[in-house]
Amino acid sequence: MANKVYKDAKSALDGLLRDDLMLMCGGFGLVGIPDKLIRAVRDSGVKGLTCVSNNAGIDGAGLGLLLETGQVKKMISSYVGENKTFAKLYLDGKLELEFNPQGTLAERCRAGGAGIPAFYTKTGVGTLVAEGKETKVFDGEEYVMERGLFGDIALVKAWKGDTAGNLIYRKAARNFNPMMATAAKMCVAEVEELVPVGELDPDHIHTPAVFVKRIFCGAPYEKQIEQRTIRKA
Repeated sequence: MANKVYKDAKSALDGLLRDDLMLMCGGFGLVGIPDKLIRAVRDSGVKGLTCVSNNAGIDGAGLGLLLETGQVKKMISSYVGENKTFAKLYLDGKLELEFNPQGTLAERCRAGGAGIPAFYTKTGVGTLVAEGKETKVFDGEEYVMERGLFGDIALVKAWKGDTAGNLIYRKAARNFNPMMATAAKMCVAEVEELVPVGELDPDHIHTPAVFVKRIFCGAPYEKQIEQRTIRKA
């Protein structure tokens, strides 16, 4: 079996990065984002990127780091409301946006990973989301066709992984990481804990090793909070 384990994010991405790539980025808000991999992409200086992600990070964290350096050409996302840099770039015409309902985005990624080029959904029918897209009537109901998404590289983060590349996610980190891992030619994973093969319960594995080509342990991690809300004492 080929060795999939790398020492850090930079070495795990060695030879993979170039301009104009489509990156499939896992994470939900700041939960489960491939933070070390995003930073390595930033440091590489590649540009013209299309990033597929539930969100655009925040200022100073997540994909916000790549927006600040002007490395992202286009975002395919469902929630972008936490990032002032994103808003400015978009309003200034310096960033393209393909906006998706959240469930539609998740299914586009899942479909891409399953080899499904397109599917029909009722979500967005009769709205701006459906403009310019094919529609079809099934059983008297109108549906809009959405294309599956399949990128060049998937960047994901898991709670635990083994040296073969099997991954386990925790809680909200499971929302987008599993489908992103399948929806690209190459999946690179960072994990909080890397264990030998055989230590993970097969029934608990969310992403099988066959999808993961490179893996590294990125610990320690800083647990960031997207919106800190407290009540008065």
